[in-house]
Amino acid sequence: MGEFFRHYVLHNLGLKLISLGLAVGLWLAVARDPAPAEVVVELPIEFHHVPDNLEISSESIPQAQIRVRGPETTVRRLQPSDIHAEINLSGVGPGERTFDLTSQQIHQPHGLEVVQVIPSQVRLTFDKRLTRQVEIHPRVIGSFAAGLKIGRIVVVPPTITISGPQKRVEVVEAAITDAIDVSGTMERGTFVTHAYVSDKRLPAETDLHGSE
Repeated sequence: MGEFFRHYVLHNLGLKLISLGLAVGLWLAVARDPAPAEVVVELPIEFHHVPDNLEISSESIPQAQIRVRGPETTVRRLQPSDIHAEINLSGVGPGERTFDLTSQQIHQPHGLEVVQVIPSQVRLTFDKRLTRQVEIHPRVIGSFAAGLKIGRIVVVPPTITISGPQKRVEVVEAAITDAIDVSGTMERGTFVTHAYVSDKRLPAETDLHGSE
């Protein structure tokens, strides 16, 4: 029995203890590293370096769906604002162009891996930027007392400046105001309202003073 113990147990005891330590260390490392988690985050695509004389005139721009993988604790804390999908538009001209969207254009927190990007390509239309002024047409509602009517409406300022893709700006005939309710008005009045154009892609809202 003693001979067996010395030959099989004590022989190369140091190496056996080292092997045991490595095995235990490896098991602990695996046990403490849980399986990675995945999540899909949907977010708007950011466009950088748009030439000053151009506008993106596409009717719709898709959202990016980014699938990331990483430690469960990191994935659980992830917010859409932590990830950015970026496309560089420097050097583009008017017309249509297709851009790749790959994991190289995704910026994510340290420790996370981008495993899928949808869409893989984005097609955009560009148009020259046009700025022009259009007249403001007031929109009046309500009823006056018997015998009264609108004599004259003065809008200050009389025009508004709009800017955007050339083809969209050129078809705008005028801006209109929010409804101005004159019910109960017995004499000259001043109203503060806003003006806008029907194309929601052309920002043109402003404060107006209208007198009647």
